[in-house]
Amino acid sequence: MPTVNFSVPEEVKEAFNATFEGQNKSAVIADLMREAVERAQRREHHRSAVGRILANRASGARVTEAQFRSAREEGRP
Repeated sequence: MPTVNFSVPEEVKEAFNATFEGQNKSAVIADLMREAVERAQRREHHRSAVGRILANRASGARVTEAQFRSAREEGRP
């Protein structure tokens, strides 16, 4: 399994060690890294989806307020 080395502020290291005392710190770090990757991927997926929605809105047909109200009321009892 590969090894990853990185520097963190001393207070972060101390808080991490105190919080996860008695646990496999390599496993904790691996889980945190997985979560960070998943969070970044979700964020990118969200940005991409928003971009597609905005692009579709920009190229879509314009609807007047009257047309919108009419469509909203159509089919209501």
